[in-house]
Amino acid sequence: MMPEQQEMTLMRIFICETDRYENKPLYEALVDLLIEEGFSGATVLKGAMGFGASSVKHTDRLLRLSQNLPVVVEVVEQEDRIEEILPRIEGMFQGGLITLEKARVIRFGERTES
Repeated sequence: MMPEQQEMTLMRIFICETDRYENKPLYEALVDLLIEEGFSGATVLKGAMGFGASSVKHTDRLLRLSQNLPVVVEVVEQEDRIEEILPRIEGMFQGGLITLEKARVIRFGERTES
């Protein structure tokens, strides 16, 4: 049996771990919004090192503990759903970056949540 394949959109939201929205971490507020809107999933990735427009390096190395590490929220969804929610997401943060790209999604079956 061939796995199901379809074209979707991959949205990556690049923020900092100290970014906040309504008294909670922004990445958590974004995930809550995506759950509320019925999106199929999201993953929050915390970076070990990075820099943004200011060119200030943030790292998790022991000698220089940073509390402002890069965070990426990744979402794969239908393009129209991404476009629909973008204005709400953009209104939740002051600075950051959002990228969108086409993605070929291959599904191998439903995963059970544990």
